[in-house]
Amino acid sequence: MSASNDIQSKYLGEFPIGPLLLMPLKGTMAFTQKINDFILEWRKLLVQNKVYDVFADDFVKESYILKPEIDRFGSGEAKCVINGTIRGADIFVIVDVVNYSETYNMFGFENHMSPDDHYQDLKRVIAAANGKAKRINVIMPFLYESRQHKRTKRESLDCAVMLQELTSLGVSNILTIDAHDPRVMNAIPLSSFDSLSCYYQFVNAILNKYDDIIINKDNLAIISPDIGAMQRNIYFANVLGVDLGFFYKRRDYSRIVDGKNPIVAHEYMGADVEGKDIIVIDDMIASGDSLIETAKSIKERKAKRIFACCTFGLFTKGLSLFDKAYEEGIIDGIFTTNSIYQRPELVDKKWYTSVDVTEYVARIIESINHDSSISQYLDPYEKIKTRVKQYCNTKK
Repeated sequence: MSASNDIQSKYLGEFPIGPLLLMPLKGTMAFTQKINDFILEWRKLLVQNKVYDVFADDFVKESYILKPEIDRFGSGEAKCVINGTIRGADIFVIVDVVNYSETYNMFGFENHMSPDDHYQDLKRVIAAANGKAKRINVIMPFLYESRQHKRTKRESLDCAVMLQELTSLGVSNILTIDAHDPRVMNAIPLSSFDSLSCYYQFVNAILNKYDDIIINKDNLAIISPDIGAMQRNIYFANVLGVDLGFFYKRRDYSRIVDGKNPIVAHEYMGADVEGKDIIVIDDMIASGDSLIETAKSIKERKAKRIFACCTFGLFTKGLSLFDKAYEEGIIDGIFTTNSIYQRPELVDKKWYTSVDVTEYVARIIESINHDSSISQYLDPYEKIKTRVKQYCNTKK
């Protein structure tokens, strides 16, 4: 289906709920600009093909971006100022809570922004826009405090509190990508919360980069690095029609290191992997220690190549660990999305591929602005099947 027909079929008869405004917070401008460019291109097609009899004056404009200004005092306190008209607008605030490259000055010191700083800025934007905008939507690819998604003892449940706080501030839609545990939405059962998946984007990126992958049970397997990632890996294995294996992490619960119980061993359960390409699926790479240990265990079982697809690449301990793993042949390729900050040296690594999700997010935003269903984007089963079939046909 051509781009023109694709856009028309989705929005024919649907009018935007209000003028679209994209509000990027610190560290998200490049990501938001690409989203803006996609939406502008599609809307020009709608006008060109006269999808509606009448178009609003601001339906197509040079940019849908209105960047809020966060002004800080010397003490570190801050306020948000919106220099533009937002009355009646459908606002999409885009925030990257793990972008540590952004800084601010406090008492003469330069501070790198933490997730807490980004979240406070988000609330400032909402507070400045409330009462004027028609609707406020939040796009938060990495869900704030999502690693603390359940309570097992007397401890804070920050992610749930955050979701309740945003809805109480008047946010209509909260969208994230690959939430660590989507069941955290139970904290706001009467509000709109969607966790988007990048399954198709990962499959497409792998098949674009490697043209010698054979997609069948004899040559490819999906391995889950732990029990928590099983649902993602089960989906991949079922769609691709290949075998599934998994590791469970044996931990030392007598002590805590870096905020978690250290892993004692990785125990494997599943089909034989000898001579097969392996794809490991997870929501994030934090330090990378666990992923490397998983890859080593797979290699010891005589696997052929190992590719890791993780939505978020945090690399909290740097990149040297992965450089070494690549040089030693432990890992052949790592794929993460561009939905969060990527340090400049990362994108130049031979073992790394950046998976662009801006078009995907742009389609979600455009659908929501037109008050259209996004269900087709939540389950990309048919789209993946079509892409795999296309890839396999080129091998015949």
